[in-house]
Amino acid sequence: MNTLLGRVQHESDPCLKNSLVDIVTNELYRIIPSQEIASLIIESPAGARKELEHILQEITVKPPCKIIDSARREEVVGKVVSALLGFGPIDGLLDDPSVTEIMVNGGKRIFFERDGRLYQSGLSFKNDQEVRTVIDRIISPLGRRIDERTPMVNARLPQGHRVHAVIPPLSLDGPVLTIRKFRDEIFDFEELTRLGTMSSRLAQLLLWLVRARKNIAVTGGTGSGKTTLLNALSNAIDIHERIITIEDSAELKFERHPHVVRLESRPANLEGKGAVTIRELVINSLRMRPDRIIVGEVRGAEALEMLQAMNTGHDGSLTTLHANSVDEAAGRLITMVGYGVQLPHTQVLAQIASAFDVIVHQSRFSDGVRRITEVALVKEPSEDACLLERICSYVREGKTVEGKINGRWDFSFDEKLMQEFVMKGIVSASEVDRWASQL
Repeated sequence: MNTLLGRVQHESDPCLKNSLVDIVTNELYRIIPSQEIASLIIESPAGARKELEHILQEITVKPPCKIIDSARREEVVGKVVSALLGFGPIDGLLDDPSVTEIMVNGGKRIFFERDGRLYQSGLSFKNDQEVRTVIDRIISPLGRRIDERTPMVNARLPQGHRVHAVIPPLSLDGPVLTIRKFRDEIFDFEELTRLGTMSSRLAQLLLWLVRARKNIAVTGGTGSGKTTLLNALSNAIDIHERIITIEDSAELKFERHPHVVRLESRPANLEGKGAVTIRELVINSLRMRPDRIIVGEVRGAEALEMLQAMNTGHDGSLTTLHANSVDEAAGRLITMVGYGVQLPHTQVLAQIASAFDVIVHQSRFSDGVRRITEVALVKEPSEDACLLERICSYVREGKTVEGKINGRWDFSFDEKLMQEFVMKGIVSASEVDRWASQL
């Protein structure tokens, strides 16, 4: 640190005429090359922050960048350090717990999601290069890179937030950065009920299904809240069970469960080697004595291994997959199985019907609320599809003047399912009667 401070004291070239923050930043870069700053940050972010704050204080108390007002000086130093170690103009959005997603479309347009609705922020980066710098800052410590040869990248921030970036030539309007935020606290059934995702009766039904060790697939579109619901279902599992989670980016959280093994897939390194796929992790998880296997999202050839695991005694497994309805789920699984091996259509349908017990579909509505719209039991396969018995459906009943959607959840009584709950000791016959009396 003393060496760097000594260099500050001997520099006195004029600063460029620009905003105060830009002037101080340019002076810092003139004294310390950006590559050296980047190396300091990667080596020790906390140490780099402390050292840079010292250097910037020296820069701002003497010409040509002297700032007389001490409060203004601290503000400028804070902004420069934030730009160097943080993520520039989106730092505030990252710190805002009400913001669930941040979308940067080139340097000048920043959008964010709050309460299920999109808003355009008044914030902006200086230029596309600053966006690229933020992307590099995110992925460099992870040993990842983004360039013309590999213009797309997925990563995860230390807080667990999911990051996706695309740069030109694939992105025509500059670098695009999308950050899906995940909060520290877990959404449980009670809170999801309060938010309107489900009713209390539906929450009770889902709890019984989890405790009955039903294999459950959560379906929905992008941003429909599949992972949030999967996490709530996962946390309803008995705390004495051994849980293996498998994800592309680790997002599932557990607060009460002491016996959780979290596995995360790994992309290839800079040399194109070392990739570990979801499919490989699913295969290996079967050798780890799981009571439950939870796959964050099935989207490829691992679908076959997931089906086989569910068909070989691993009851109570959970997963999510992209589908627009419960009816579409089987077709999506057939397609994904085909990525790995070609099997007769009827054979795959038979495996799906044998593996999955329940499909829960969730959608994001125009009022921003994510709601469970269908719960269906998977029955025997027919010639073209799996037969489904809907035991819960959301019925819309109009909209308020404020745009809030009104509706209700309609249930059908499956006597065989309820008898199973009672036989397994999950609920008493009187509890089932009280639940059914509200139909």
